[in-house]
Amino acid sequence: MAIDGTYKIEIDTPMGKQEATLTLKTAGDKLSGTAESAFGKNDFTGTVKGDVVTWDTDISSPMGQMKLEYTGKVTGNDISGEVKAGNFGSSPFKGKKI
Repeated sequence: MAIDGTYKIEIDTPMGKQEATLTLKTAGDKLSGTAESAFGKNDFTGTVKGDVVTWDTDISSPMGQMKLEYTGKVTGNDISGEVKAGNFGSSPFKGKKI
């Protein structure tokens, strides 16, 4: 599927831009992958509906454990969407397949 691949993303957070590398793999409507950032490397599972992907991952941050909830749309080699960071609200993200 066109969604599968590795993406470099940038999240525009209230604490400044955060970079991450996502690896996405689809199997029907199931999504799996990894997210690697300054907060470490985390595996995740999620769902695929057309070109929309959703997944959750937990990270250890300076504020303690935090759940990140991603919703994104893949268009060609681009991915964009929002990530909800615990009680800190949502931030937009965008990136490209590498």
